[in-house]
Amino acid sequence: MATETTAAEDTGLVFHPLDQFIVKPLFGDGAIHWYTPTNVTLWMAIAVLCIVALFVLGSRGRAIVPTRVQSVGELMYGFVYKMVEDVTGKDGVKYFPYIMTLFLFILFANFLGLIPMSFTTTSHIAVTAVLGFGVFFAVTILGFVLNGPKFLGLFWMSDAPLILRPVIAVIELISYFVRPVSHSIRLAGNVMAGHAVIKVFAGFAAIAAISPVSILAITAIYGLEVLVAGIQAYVFTILTCVYLKDALHPSH
Repeated sequence: MATETTAAEDTGLVFHPLDQFIVKPLFGDGAIHWYTPTNVTLWMAIAVLCIVALFVLGSRGRAIVPTRVQSVGELMYGFVYKMVEDVTGKDGVKYFPYIMTLFLFILFANFLGLIPMSFTTTSHIAVTAVLGFGVFFAVTILGFVLNGPKFLGLFWMSDAPLILRPVIAVIELISYFVRPVSHSIRLAGNVMAGHAVIKVFAGFAAIAAISPVSILAITAIYGLEVLVAGIQAYVFTILTCVYLKDALHPSH
């Protein structure tokens, strides 16, 4: 086995596509604790700074004829606001700041992860789980606060035949508790898969015979990843709106 590994390394075929997701401390090579600055915290901080630069610094002039930066901010604001209003109704607009924050953080984290030598924070389930479970707990608590025991009507299908209602209730309950898991894994899985595939093709680019094909494949996949970065931010946000709608109107 060792001989085969050495031979593979000599031919340049050994590559590790998942190494790009390793969490590393920014200073030194010691153990990582909860307070240790890492590449994850660095790129999350950069994402936050980019959002602040776009919406605070970019729109501080509040010009009637907006600048390009202000126009981008206004387009994002209008896009998410319309989404929240269409899915949740007028009652959900008051929760727009929270949903807008989620959308912007995921969008910027995804796009920053496409920069060469950067780190994609949303490829880690630890990051996306905090976002997904945060939505789950917030929506569940809100549902009980606004509706009380009536919120449980979300799991009881009164339109179904009486004999099937308990079975449907169990299915709906399981589906409800699976939400945060699927919500977080969907985002992390899609982002991680695309970056891993790019890394694999990048490894083949070292072979002269297939280098042109590998470069074309990397270019095509990279273009696809640009779409995925935006689509996954949209999917996460619109699912949040759907879950919020259930909390606001559990009988619908």
